[in-house]
Amino acid sequence: MRGTLIFAGSSCPDITDKICHNLGMARADAELTQFSNGETSVRILTSVREKDVFVVQSGSPKINDTIMELLIMISACKGGSANKITAVLPYFPYSRQSKKKSHRGAITARMLANLLGVAGVKHVVTVDLHASQMQGFFKCPVDNLHAEPLIARWIRRNVPRWQEAVVVSKNAGGTKRVTSLADALKLNFGMVTTDKKRGPGPSMAASMISYPLDGIERQPALDPISSQVRTNYSSEPENGTSATDGAQSQDSRTAADGQGSPRMRANGTHLRNSAHRKSPPRRSQTTLSQSSVIDELDEEADSEADGLEYNDQRAHEVTHGRLVQGHIVPDDFPSPATSVADTNVPDDDPMTLSHASSFFAPQPHALGGSGDVGASSDEEDDILKDPKVERTITLVGDVKGRSVFIVDDMIDKPGSWIAAAETVVKRGRASKVYCIATHGVFGGDCLEQMQACDCIDTIVVTNSYPIPEDKARNASKLVVLDLSFLLAEAIRRNHYGESMSSPVPYLIN
Repeated sequence: MRGTLIFAGSSCPDITDKICHNLGMARADAELTQFSNGETSVRILTSVREKDVFVVQSGSPKINDTIMELLIMISACKGGSANKITAVLPYFPYSRQSKKKSHRGAITARMLANLLGVAGVKHVVTVDLHASQMQGFFKCPVDNLHAEPLIARWIRRNVPRWQEAVVVSKNAGGTKRVTSLADALKLNFGMVTTDKKRGPGPSMAASMISYPLDGIERQPALDPISSQVRTNYSSEPENGTSATDGAQSQDSRTAADGQGSPRMRANGTHLRNSAHRKSPPRRSQTTLSQSSVIDELDEEADSEADGLEYNDQRAHEVTHGRLVQGHIVPDDFPSPATSVADTNVPDDDPMTLSHASSFFAPQPHALGGSGDVGASSDEEDDILKDPKVERTITLVGDVKGRSVFIVDDMIDKPGSWIAAAETVVKRGRASKVYCIATHGVFGGDCLEQMQACDCIDTIVVTNSYPIPEDKARNASKLVVLDLSFLLAEAIRRNHYGESMSSPVPYLIN
């Protein structure tokens, strides 16, 4: 390609060489050094005047040095009178900080987008942004490429009986990415979620007492055993109401149990008073104990429900498990101290909570919002390791005897990946587990822990993020897919002004 230069940053020289090889050109020369105090120095050794310049730089373990190097290279090319400067970022740095996580948090990804614009970039090419809305941070065009066709192609060629596999999301936030891959492969999908066991805290009634609504006078509650209930079974109704109207008024009440929940018939309808089907017997007394009315209705409901069974066809697709310190434990495993206290707290009846919620006043909060946003997937990994908290993990979907593809955009910490893999294997009885992501960040000893996990069979990532050779050599489960063909095609189309939405044949077939 005439009039085109491709420069490589220090984070990804290998993938840049592959891109240049696919395009049939050589990498442009640049000198990247650092002063003794850590300052970055860049010298462009090739004329860039009126040239179409592409700077390939990805995130790396030295992320801040990488960003400064990219900004200085862009500024140097701009000062050398380059016609157009395009930043090719296979992994966009700080992409996880694309929203405020607290009242005084910073949107760092937007700040980096502004820095790139000030440096002189005119176009950005990246792969699988953590949040696609980040494209709105830039004042220049952004091409957000997807590694999904490349991953789907690898699955078709390397996974036996992939047509029977299930694509699973390891958290609720990744369902959109999972459903996209499932649609491309025409597969079923599932989801794994984790919830902390509810600790002993104030119930809805206690909250109502603690935070009463101003201006509302509370009425004393009736004792369901000793209080008397007025009925319309009397032969002489009050206020001129007929006996028939009184019976209909009484019949319209729904029977409730001791906790206030309505009782249901065997056919799913609300249980009404027996007087709705026939006229009630005339009684001499004008008052009747509430407990005796409920006892009669209980006996009638039990007699109607004899011999009938409830059948839920989808119950087998929801599987629960116990998660302690990030690992699945047996049902008889002793619970942590906080969870033992949780078991002594009875769950509030949902209908009682629903009825009381209209009188519930929430606690006051700051004017800026109701509180901090939920923890990200990486922050959840730290929470999973807490030895004092037991969590409940839920698998939605049928994975028994099938291969499972656990999919996300990046692998940084191993906690949520190992928990999801153990859940689908030990609880869902899956045959094989493939952990698939675009960006293999592998912070700390993440790769070593996933390699040691018996429930994980294969780890599939791309070379968008540089993986040390010694780590990759010692990980037999690791498979690294090459993005150089995808990025080379994007650079070629960008240079010639072709459409980016057209499919790439050799990535699909």
